[in-house]
Amino acid sequence: MKAQEGSEKKQVIKTWSRRSTIFPNFIGHTFAVYDGRKHVPVYVTEDMVGHKLGEFAPTRTFKGHVADDKKTRR
Repeated sequence: MKAQEGSEKKQVIKTWSRRSTIFPNFIGHTFAVYDGRKHVPVYVTEDMVGHKLGEFAPTRTFKGHVADDKKTRR
């Protein structure tokens, strides 16, 4: 992160640590947080300071509840 401070183009920082706390010097950086399958890009803003990186990379995908079939039920 220190190498990117002065540079114009900021690279994505890959991390597997979802428990890392976001500090004020992370603002403006993009982290690729691992969710168990892939790395999810998380752009850090001022509101995220004090939270954990894993809060912004959900691990589960909700596909909705299965519709109840009234005809076959008895």
